Amino acid sequence: MKVLEIENLSTHYLLGKETVYAVDDVSFGINAGETFGLAGESGCGKTTVAKSIMRILPDNGLIVGGKIWLDGQEIVGLSENEAKKFRWRKASMVFQYAMSAFNPVLRVGDQIAEVLQEKERCTKDAAYERVKKLFEVVGLERSRIRDYPHEFSGGMQQRAIIAQALACNPKLVIADEPVTALDVVIQGKILDLLKELKQKLSLAVLLITHDLSVIAEESDHVGIMYAGSLVEVGDVISVFKEPLHPYTAKLIGAFPSVAGEKVKLEFIPGTPPDLISPPKGCKFHERCPFAKPICKVESPKQEEFGKGHLAVCHFAGELDLHR
Repeated sequence: MKVLEIENLSTHYLLGKETVYAVDDVSFGINAGETFGLAGESGCGKTTVAKSIMRILPDNGLIVGGKIWLDGQEIVGLSENEAKKFRWRKASMVFQYAMSAFNPVLRVGDQIAEVLQEKERCTKDAAYERVKKLFEVVGLERSRIRDYPHEFSGGMQQRAIIAQALACNPKLVIADEPVTALDVVIQGKILDLLKELKQKLSLAVLLITHDLSVIAEESDHVGIMYAGSLVEVGDVISVFKEPLHPYTAKLIGAFPSVAGEKVKLEFIPGTPPDLISPPKGCKFHERCPFAKPICKVESPKQEEFGKGHLAVCHFAGELDLHR
């Protein structure tokens, strides 16, 4: 069952007389019990997609096109008061940088209990009992609900943020760079926790990261974003073994393999385009080693190559991306 379905989403930011085309015609879906990994360079629009789903864009952010279906309900057209009703209850978010996500002068348990009292109309005693159980679920001691954020390590803060995200039993959890600034041992524990919770609670998870190794390990399907657009979508095995877009191939080639043969790492010359004035044609053509004249003037259309494996490239399926 589809928990999340995004159709042709476009989100812009208004900067005075200029417009930032942050997300352009993005479409994908997530089933219950699945993880969809959203990857790409910094500034490509990943977090804007998440904020659009949660309807928490800043004042200058505007969804200008497309639809977002959450648990069968179209949410783009909802008023702010209506949007408040689905936040935390149908969809919640594990925000980037857990160390700044909690109010430093309030106890962690109090902040999570407040969500339950507001959203679920729980009594104070019932809310705190629920927080204790949530702490157990994420591997924290029940007694730690009385502690302040500064008394938690980075990994413990990340677990507490996940507990808060699960407080109202949402169907969709958005994890935005959930292992940023954590050491590799704690990263593994947090990712294992997310996987365990997904299976136990049948959650749909949107995992946002620039780390393709995390995507490969945790996700069922993956979407590769570049300059506000999805350039490739498919199941993880298909995308990693047979990438169809040059950008995807370059990203994968930039990560060293632990078990595979030693090869020269790929790199992508240049920088991502300015999203205030994106280039005509394919947005990647200025950095693409396979670019041809048509790429500079005509935007490619999304095509399907194999079941559910989509790519946006004039020459997808024709290029030898492994050379």
